[in-house]
Amino acid sequence: MTSSTMPHGISPTGISNVIYGCEGLVLSPAEVAFFTDVSPTGFIFFKRNVANPVQFKALVAQCRKIVGDRPALFLIDQEGGRVERLQPPYWRHSPPMGAFGTAYETLADDRDLVEEALTLNTRLLAVDLRELGLNVNCLPLLDVPIAGADDIIGDRAFSADVDTITHLGAVVCAALKGEGVLPVIKHIPGHGRGGVDSHKALPIVGTTLEELTNTDFKAFVPFANEALAMTAHITYSAIDADEPATFSKTIIEDIIRGQMGFSGLIMSDDLSMGALEGSFAERAVKSQAAGVDLLLHCNGDMAEMQAIATETKALDEAQYQKLESATQDLPQAYSDRDKLEAELDLLMKRISKKLKESQISQS
Repeated sequence: MTSSTMPHGISPTGISNVIYGCEGLVLSPAEVAFFTDVSPTGFIFFKRNVANPVQFKALVAQCRKIVGDRPALFLIDQEGGRVERLQPPYWRHSPPMGAFGTAYETLADDRDLVEEALTLNTRLLAVDLRELGLNVNCLPLLDVPIAGADDIIGDRAFSADVDTITHLGAVVCAALKGEGVLPVIKHIPGHGRGGVDSHKALPIVGTTLEELTNTDFKAFVPFANEALAMTAHITYSAIDADEPATFSKTIIEDIIRGQMGFSGLIMSDDLSMGALEGSFAERAVKSQAAGVDLLLHCNGDMAEMQAIATETKALDEAQYQKLESATQDLPQAYSDRDKLEAELDLLMKRISKKLKESQISQS
């Protein structure tokens, strides 16, 4: 029985628990053969994969053809600010999420305007993705940045205040799902204290469990029922001094599943990042043993992907049902882009004026 004819709720065999990146602007014959053979859960795309809307939409369609009609994830990081894979002149530049957090905290009497602007901004991001065939945005970032940490988080975070983060994070999740795009909460259980960029090296955080529980971890608790979460490649030495969160059964089971109560699919951050050690086969084994549901490999390197594929597992029935439920529950229609953009432009001008007035009154 093929995946496209599989009855509702029954896990098809052979769907690999990996989301892969691809190398360029079009899938090579070798990539088509590999992805067809391994049958991944989905694909993630980067700036290297994007030349223009026509080309990129065709690339996404190529990837969709490989997985057929079964549930699958098509991801991109389109946060705004520094992290935009889709850029002008073809796509709108969006503010970093930190700009909305600053406005929300500054304009205490006009927070409804900021929430509305964030909703419109996020819906526009989702409409752009849907038009291209994507159904996942790796957003919102719920990390709680602290002074002195590496700037890899910086203004990608809403704020250093947990209440602001959780409130605006919920706005983003609702707006994305309303336009048919799944959010990914990241980087669970928290990347804001990282003293180095985990793309390059492993951050080690020595903060006590009590303090982490009351700050970093607290920001993720209200999102326990979201469909997708991405791990942080960070070692929390007070909890598990030997392994980063992505490899730590203690953190996955006791903190993310237990203390936070997260019930969705846990995705690793990119397994090719410099924070992790070991061969790619070993990284796959350790992530899965810790309780990670979906492995993420981003750089499109064929040798690395082949190594990971030797140790990956098929989605089990529970994982498949979560994937199926998340993707099938999304609305199929989405809003008019031009109308959303016009509304957002007017609203951002009002907010900008109020921020200037606030600065004048405080000077």
